[in-house]
Amino acid sequence: MRVCHRQRLPALALLAVAGFLAACAARPEAGFLLPVAETATGATDRTLLVATTRERDARPGTLYNGERGQPLGYAAVTVSIPKSHTAGEIEWPSSPPGNPGSDFVVRQAAYLESEKEFVRTLNAQLAKRPRGSRKVFLFIHGFNTMFAEGLYRFAQVVHDSQSVAVPVLFTWASRGKVGAYIYDTNSATTARDDLEHTLRLLFASDADQVNILAHSMGNWVTVEALRQIKISGQRLPIDKIGSVFLADADIDMDVFKSQMRRFGRPKKPFYVVISGDDQALRFSSTIAGGRSRLGDDANVEELAALGATVIDLTDVKATDSSNHSKYAEIAEVAPQLMAVLVKGVGAGSSGKPPAGGATLGELVETPVTLLGAPIKVISGQ
Repeated sequence: MRVCHRQRLPALALLAVAGFLAACAARPEAGFLLPVAETATGATDRTLLVATTRERDARPGTLYNGERGQPLGYAAVTVSIPKSHTAGEIEWPSSPPGNPGSDFVVRQAAYLESEKEFVRTLNAQLAKRPRGSRKVFLFIHGFNTMFAEGLYRFAQVVHDSQSVAVPVLFTWASRGKVGAYIYDTNSATTARDDLEHTLRLLFASDADQVNILAHSMGNWVTVEALRQIKISGQRLPIDKIGSVFLADADIDMDVFKSQMRRFGRPKKPFYVVISGDDQALRFSSTIAGGRSRLGDDANVEELAALGATVIDLTDVKATDSSNHSKYAEIAEVAPQLMAVLVKGVGAGSSGKPPAGGATLGELVETPVTLLGAPIKVISGQ
């Protein structure tokens, strides 16, 4: 068992992080998803499908709130991104519903009243792509995230990464409040079965490939759902499994090791995105009794032994004071990063033996300069 020797944050630092998270929770909610009829020159529309365990919200332009709802709900939302958009950012309206010339706004929004309607809509979107390129991009958000925040953040990632896949947002019942950490943890845990069901729907669809990105606490429900599928005996089709990115993962390292022992070393590596300066995860670590979190763990040898390829963003400058959303910033350079990953970690680079005489054979580190900063891609050979 690896013991974390990181010093606990001073009380003032904890208050500063909590203050940042509380500020995030104060962002607008009601009415900001009210559809806007007018268009703007150069704006880009992105249609996102939604599967959610949230409760429907009757307030106009809100769709869902932070309470838990049953059964699993579905929706389709078209988000407009302005021509003036800055990569990595969300241009929030100063007041609802916003200006399509300068803000993220919703163009269309509708509930899908059944699972069958969700699948029909998904397959209709996939049919617009040529065979062999019919991909799904599934995103699972993290702690302290309102529905509108998760929706707009995913739209930003899809847009900045130039993704041509059909975007599907799985959104669980986060209250979007810093004081609701335990509620959010329980909501994520409660959503495991529904995420498993959603994954099975996506893999049974007409998609050629399903790629997954989870952020923060969303990693907990994601890895748990994948673990459930593994031990159920009704496995996912290997040929349809694409990339699985676990970004800024708010999972206890020992819990992750336990999950992966049951899951087994994956045939395709999980990409674990870490950042050693993630203040939100340090806050979470302190709440958890000083235990390290997967998303800020520096023991890349241990992660590589579990079958992960580590993408270290510590040196990338963040646009938020908590350094907890760097994955959103690197979306802009996702094509270049994926080219490195597809080519193979270590291709054309020198090997770097693991510290402490670990028995992984060899760690191979590929330095990549993106966004003006070195990004380390590390894998066990």
